Amino acid sequence: MENLLFLVHRIPYPPNKGDKIRSYHLLKRLAKHYQVHLGTYIDDPADWQHIDKVNAICVKTHYVGLTPWQAKIKSLSGLLSGQALSLPYYNNQSIQTWVDQSINQYHIKKVLIFSSVMAQFINDSHDVEMIVDFVDVDSDKWRQYANKKSGLAKWIYQRESEYLLKYERVIAAKAKASLFVSEQEALLFKQLAPESDSKITHINNGVDTNYFSPEHELASPFHADEAALVFTGAMDYWANIDAVVWFATEVFPSILNNYPTAKFYIVGSRPSKDVQSLAKLNNIVVTGAVDDVRPYIAHAKLVVAPLRIARGIQNKVLEAMAMGKYVAATSAAMEGIVGEEPIDVSINDAADAMANQIVEWLKLNPQAPVSLTNRNFVQLKFSWEQNLSQLLALLQ
Repeated sequence: MENLLFLVHRIPYPPNKGDKIRSYHLLKRLAKHYQVHLGTYIDDPADWQHIDKVNAICVKTHYVGLTPWQAKIKSLSGLLSGQALSLPYYNNQSIQTWVDQSINQYHIKKVLIFSSVMAQFINDSHDVEMIVDFVDVDSDKWRQYANKKSGLAKWIYQRESEYLLKYERVIAAKAKASLFVSEQEALLFKQLAPESDSKITHINNGVDTNYFSPEHELASPFHADEAALVFTGAMDYWANIDAVVWFATEVFPSILNNYPTAKFYIVGSRPSKDVQSLAKLNNIVVTGAVDDVRPYIAHAKLVVAPLRIARGIQNKVLEAMAMGKYVAATSAAMEGIVGEEPIDVSINDAADAMANQIVEWLKLNPQAPVSLTNRNFVQLKFSWEQNLSQLLALLQ
């Protein structure tokens, strides 16, 4: 099989959060058709225990530990060099040397980049064909962050948005193809980088609908007399933090007043201090990391996705829908998912409207019926097998 270089900004295992779910499934599919040489960072010490699983999929691997606080300090050099701060954050001589040697030694001609910052390790001297999976339009995510901040933070985030977009455009111009996680993300980037319009496309995420299925018998983590509303996600990620703080303080009090047995469960690893403090509020539980999110989804009365800052496709929403759950979400959380097909999702951006909709649904559906409509929708549109066939075609 032909050699392929795969550069990923975070080890693609375990597939327990958005970017790692996508990169893991890409890696699995690539390994069936190519000898994969993987270069990646490990930014969570707990992930070092998983390298044997990744090694078993790849021909060669190269891991570099990344300590976030040190990388943040290093990233400030971008202010002097005129770069987006994300680039020095991920710059590393060990990876650069390994990339140079791998391309020369194994005569690698095809490279898949996962996250635009990893493209900095490929230069014109390498004489390779490069495909970049941007996943989301990261520069626009920084713009959204800037809109939520003030003072110095606002300036830094706005600068990052502008400088990163310049870099994204340069990379897209060099790439054979630029991929995004949804049609909406691809359309946005086409507007931002019109010179690369013809090379910009999208590959939807997928869901393991056998794993995320309502047919599994899973023990309930809830008390029998409570109506659990569940949010899942990495709880050190700012967009998730913002979502649960807003829901807990602006939406949930009205729900609780009208439906006293309601309880809000925040399920996810590494909860920030802001998230942990929510556990002091009435009928709110912060679980921290759990071995398996499925029991929480399976026995929830409703899954909520109140994201106000979002790019791309929210795996948390697709996983809940695959398990046949009804979902209450914001329009940002549903971007890239909603289409012409009817689905059992209520979409509201105003706190009062979301609270009223949830209370009405709880009163009408105390037994939380399974939504076969949502499950069938995911099975039809979000199949890894079907969606990743497009990637293999682009690599030909």
